[in-house]
Amino acid sequence: MREMPLAEAVLIPGADDAALWLADLPQTELGARFRVSTSSRLSQEILQDKSRFAALLDSTDIPHPPTFRIDSAADIDAIPFDSLDRVFIKPVNSQKFSDVTGVKGIWVKRKDDLYAAWQKLHDQGFMLMAQEYVPGSSADHYFVDGFRDASGALTGLFARRRIRISPPDFGNSSYCQSIPIDHLQAPVDNMASLLARLDYRGIFSAEFKRDARDGQFRILEVNTRAWTYVEFAACCGVNVCEMAYQDALGLPVTVASRNYAAGAGCVDLHRDIGTVWAQDAAARGPMSRILLQWARAHYHSFRFDDPSPGLSVVGQLLAHRLRRRFGNQE
Repeated sequence: MREMPLAEAVLIPGADDAALWLADLPQTELGARFRVSTSSRLSQEILQDKSRFAALLDSTDIPHPPTFRIDSAADIDAIPFDSLDRVFIKPVNSQKFSDVTGVKGIWVKRKDDLYAAWQKLHDQGFMLMAQEYVPGSSADHYFVDGFRDASGALTGLFARRRIRISPPDFGNSSYCQSIPIDHLQAPVDNMASLLARLDYRGIFSAEFKRDARDGQFRILEVNTRAWTYVEFAACCGVNVCEMAYQDALGLPVTVASRNYAAGAGCVDLHRDIGTVWAQDAAARGPMSRILLQWARAHYHSFRFDDPSPGLSVVGQLLAHRLRRRFGNQE
């Protein structure tokens, strides 16, 4: 960074490890040259470390799924497995786990499966937890995204609903829609309380799932960085990256209207095609409806006025498929 040909710049993290690194930047010699809107490292660590996040939630009245950190076989013995709905194993550090395993979580049907999965992953150096899977479909996932400035004001709030997911269960949204923020009042209130408790500053994206058993919105995680659908939020009227830029420079932060464009869709097309293809007709619904969604949607990487990024993604996908098909041939 010292060698970069920039007199000054504002940095916005797009990954968990970058967000942690940037939390320390203001205290370094580069802090005056490279500005950032960030929380303390402690706040970042609590939200990113899933076990610390679970412990924080246990001290609040915010609905969340039962979560159990596993440091030894004795911890598994103490888990009330039979009283829980479906159970899966997940990492304390999701970015590292996903990079190595390619998945976000692993199903376990019985306690014996949990022992086996934990031992294998523990031997690879992962710290792990078991969590109850909140019952419901992909369309029961909701997100509260936004920005909290240095004064503690929530200058931007954006709500969206996941419609389809890729891959199933532990994947990311392949198609989602914006919804009015007042449809998620309880999650918004809980999110505001949590961020205030941590004196959080910066971009955030919180995921909730509506529990099919009782209708409560249970918080699953909070991302402390620019998330995948950040441009979609800006297109709908909530530009959190602009807010981060203004806040980092000490400028007045734009307050986004809460009457942003609702009902808009955003698609990660190549993943959504795979999701739709894998669904049966009953789960998918009319194909005409999906084609209409795609026709009207915002796209992650493709723009007619700037096609190069989208074409680059297509090239990478084709290269990946060719390597998988022909890579092992002599």
